[in-house]
Order: sequence, then structure tokens, then C-alpha cells
Amino acid sequence: MSKIIWLASFPKSGNTWTRVFIMNLFMNPSQPLSINEVHKMSPSDTSSDWYNMFDDRPLTEWSLPEVARMRYKVHAEIASHAPDSIFVKTHSPIGSWEGFQIINMQVTAGTIYIVRNPLDVVASYANHSGLTIDPIIEIMNRPRYMAPGSEHAAPHPIDSWRENVSSWTAHPHPALHVMRYEDMLQKPEETFGGLVRFLGLPQDKGRLTKAIEFSSFDQLKTMEDNEGFVDASKRGRAVFPRWEDRRLA
Repeated sequence: MSKIIWLASFPKSGNTWTRVFIMNLFMNPSQPLSINEVHKMSPSDTSSDWYNMFDDRPLTEWSLPEVARMRYKVHAEIASHAPDSIFVKTHSPIGSWEGFQIINMQVTAGTIYIVRNPLDVVASYANHSGLTIDPIIEIMNRPRYMAPGSEHAAPHPIDSWRENVSSWTAHPHPALHVMRYEDMLQKPEETFGGLVRFLGLPQDKGRLTKAIEFSSFDQLKTMEDNEGFVDASKRGRAVFPRWEDRRLA
């Protein structure tokens, strides 16, 4: 049975950037792949499409216990759709929610966890959401914080920044690889090269360099300007700002 490799993080910590890198690494295209293709190779565990396979009611009509109970089935369903391991985005912690385990470990092969300086997360989260700094700080410190969900995304637990990070990283494991957002910026070849080694892929410097270039901020900014981005918030500003404003990404 295929299994999930989680791409886990607190929101605005580099999850989408990592997914775009992995997509370009595996596909090895001659031109950068569209940012709007990322969800096809690396889906989110909150997408309404998965939940509606089991219950066609709008997600806004589901109770929280119903969503929590369904997560296990959704994770198994996502895994079953891939011929091999599949990379799945989550902003949820490890733990329990509404009496159910949040992550289905039976279909889990490993985790890539991306962690970012919380001071920069605040700025980026505010930019994304269209809120000011103070409510974002409150959200990031709120125990058991939950994203409310929408028509297209199930509600899901996030917890505070500290709880989210520690739930995944407090107990090192061979199947866990932790990446720092700051290292991704400052030493990309070393950092993304470490991810390639974790995944057990051949060491191909040319392919690595190309995937880094194709997922660079300049490339992502250009694509967002030209194509838009399906994951962008309607209330916030650009997901991928110019390089000099990368703190807001």
C-alpha cells in the first residue's frame, strides 16, 4: 500500500515553497512547473474533494467530531490514490482532536517538517491574511488554535506555534527530516541537498540546482503575477513578494 510523506509546518513557514521544489525535482521539467500544479502532485489533507468522497454535504454543514473522525479515512484515501509514496501538505500537529487522532500513522511513511522563526511567521501570516500583527501574535500563542475551514477546506487543528513545532520535532526519528526556512534561504544547495538525501534519491547536482532555480522566489513571483495562485488568500497580499520583501512570503 502506498503511504504518505507529510510536508508539515505551521502556516507561512515554507510549506508551499518546499512542495514546488519537490515537484520540480521529481518531474525534472525543461521549464519551471506552474505553481498552480502543485496541489495535483502534493495535495492538502484539508481539501473538500477528499471529504466529499465519503459525504457529499458541504463541509460547512459538518460538525467538528464528524470532520475529526473522517480524517483517518481521508488520509487512507489519499494514500490509496498514489502508485508510490505521496507528499501531502498539513498544518496540523500530531496529537488528538475531538477524541480522534489527527494524523493517520498507519499510512505514514515519514515527515518533512519545515520550521521558521516565529517573528517572521507573524509578518508573513499578517501579510497573507490581511490582518494586523497583534491578532496574529494572539493566534500563534493560542493553545488548541483551530482553522475554521471553508466551503473548500475542512476545519483543522493547528495549535500554537510552539505546540505545532514540538509535536513533530520533540522526538527525533529516522523517518523525520527537519528543515529550517532560514537555511533554505541562506544555503539552499546544502539544505535542499539534505532533503534529497533524506528521500534516498540519487545525488545529481545539476538536477538539484535546476530544481532550486525553478522554485526560486523570482520564478514564483513571476508566475503568481502572470497566472495568479489558487492558494492565495482573498484578503491578503501576494503570497510570493519580491526577493527584497521575502520576509513577507
